[in-house]
Amino acid sequence: MRDFNAILTITYRDVMKFLRDPARLVGTLIFPLFFVGVLGGSLQANLGSGVGYNLLDVTFTGIFAMTLFQSTCQGIISLIEDRENDFSQEIFIAPISRYSIVVGKIVGESLVALAQGVAIVLFAVLARVSLTPTRLLGLLPTAAVACLLGGAFGIMLIGNFNSQRVANQILPYLIFPQFFLAGIFYPVRTLPLPLDILSRISPLRYAVDFARGLFYTGSREYDSVVLASPALNLTVVAAMFMIFLFVGTAFFVRRERNR
Repeated sequence: MRDFNAILTITYRDVMKFLRDPARLVGTLIFPLFFVGVLGGSLQANLGSGVGYNLLDVTFTGIFAMTLFQSTCQGIISLIEDRENDFSQEIFIAPISRYSIVVGKIVGESLVALAQGVAIVLFAVLARVSLTPTRLLGLLPTAAVACLLGGAFGIMLIGNFNSQRVANQILPYLIFPQFFLAGIFYPVRTLPLPLDILSRISPLRYAVDFARGLFYTGSREYDSVVLASPALNLTVVAAMFMIFLFVGTAFFVRRERNR
């Protein structure tokens, strides 16, 4: 019961921090909406007829998964700021499981990311993305997969960063390349060997492809857009989640104890 209350407290704190930060509220929505509406629409208008599938839909699925993954990951990184403000030290003194802290943080940042996901879906409707009731339902497991994987990836990173300044400098180099390696804007079927290797070890690739696997199930574009089956992507995501979560938490706890 004590651990459950700790999870609720940390979750509530993260959600309230988001709601009280107007700059983050606006900033986290501008780029996803820009990518879906402007870039996706432009790609479809200029290249859609030549590739055989709707590039606006492809861009939407990629941006949806990317936004949830990135938002949760960046929110988890704020634990470093909590560490510098001694907030995490106060939590660690409390008689609760270390995993309760991590789970509470992931749940809180996932709820924040889901709010952004809802806004993207509403905008997609206005942009005339091909959304059906079945596809909308498919976004629910997509959201869960992207948030959990992004959160675990963030936990893995914070165990190796000494300060918020270092995290802010390095994080863009770990996130931004995945935009292209994961095929957010188009399926990455053919890549040079070095890039193909990087693409296959990119966590975001499997969240994006899982999203497209559910979105395009039963459609004629499935084989052109989806790289692997949803079952295979889910298996890879589950393995990555467990590795990132347990290893990252161990690193983070050890760093806290050494302070």
